[in-house]
Amino acid sequence: MSGNHRGLFSSTAEAVAAFAVDVVYERRKGLGASLLAALLRALSWIFSLLVRLRIWLYKHRLFRDTPLGCKVVVVGNLTVGGTGKTPVVHKMAQVLARRGRRVAVLSRGYKGASDSMFKRFWRWISHGSRPEPLVVSDGRKVMAGPDEAGDEPFMLARNLLADGVVVIVDRDRVEAGRFALRRFGVDTILLDDGLQYLPLRGQINLLLVDSRDPFGNGAMLPRGILREPVSNLSRASYVFITKSPGPPDPELVALIRRHNPKAEIIPCAHRPSELVAVDGDAVRPLDWLRGMKVAVFCGIATPERFEETVAALGADMVSSRRFLDHHAFTDEDLDEVLEQALASGAQAIVTTEKDAVRLQSRFSPPLPLLYVRLEVGILGDPDGFNGAVERICLGPSSSGR
Repeated sequence: MSGNHRGLFSSTAEAVAAFAVDVVYERRKGLGASLLAALLRALSWIFSLLVRLRIWLYKHRLFRDTPLGCKVVVVGNLTVGGTGKTPVVHKMAQVLARRGRRVAVLSRGYKGASDSMFKRFWRWISHGSRPEPLVVSDGRKVMAGPDEAGDEPFMLARNLLADGVVVIVDRDRVEAGRFALRRFGVDTILLDDGLQYLPLRGQINLLLVDSRDPFGNGAMLPRGILREPVSNLSRASYVFITKSPGPPDPELVALIRRHNPKAEIIPCAHRPSELVAVDGDAVRPLDWLRGMKVAVFCGIATPERFEETVAALGADMVSSRRFLDHHAFTDEDLDEVLEQALASGAQAIVTTEKDAVRLQSRFSPPLPLLYVRLEVGILGDPDGFNGAVERICLGPSSSGR
């Protein structure tokens, strides 16, 4: 296939995928969207059946989960994308490490150099040995880049380096956990995006719910954004209501309580903390953007939230380019971002931290290029969050699965 044909195929595939995502998030109307929605709904019934069957098999011990002999904290959600999971994992790992725990974050990664199905099959027929899990950070230095590890594990590794947190990527997180115990002597494991990873037994489930779009349209994948039924809120030890502008919506709290009357509900806000230069670590205050014409781009599940954050900082957003979640930026993509920025008279270009780690040194525009760093703040009485940390550090283990 020639380069032109590959580029055309790639752009067409991305356009189709973007259309499907817009249908799932109810952003598209019309006959085409209605037909695709009907097809996706039929597929979601099949997916729902398989998910319920799998959970039932683990619940009734027909499929076995594996304990690791250390504290395993599961951080996850019932939906795909957009709950602000990475900042919560960062905060929990940081607090635990600063309270004396030896912490490892286990992640599957995303489109990194994980052990593929073909490699596993070849190893099986050739009796080869399994490669060791990928160590993104050993707690002292970052040992793998975003292309190999995935953007979120790399971001966690870089930001948690000062706290000595180990970050490991592997599809088989049971094996990754054993490796973390054997190699690094950890006593606490955070299973990143692990609610659906049932082979590894967790003691505490931290379940994240987006305050503004808790469960999408209520449908399972691929028609909606649910990975599990809403009734599986019952699996949570703690429920974090993320991106909260204030006290949680009483209707959302009532829904959570209907399925889980015991879990601590902890509202938290994802707030911008600073602006960081992509080509270095120079930091600017948030009010630096006030009144400035800026171009923004991002490849995340809910781009409108990021754009709202930039606008709330007082910036005049004159250009915006949205890509699919975890998009691998090409030189053509970045040229397009720059052309739009210059044509609109932008004085700076702003992106997310997750997108910035994928740029590395490939994008050096003649304008300031910055990303917005977010931090998690617990709203109201922090006792819920502190209680979760104390339970992990000192309290008894009780399975939330």
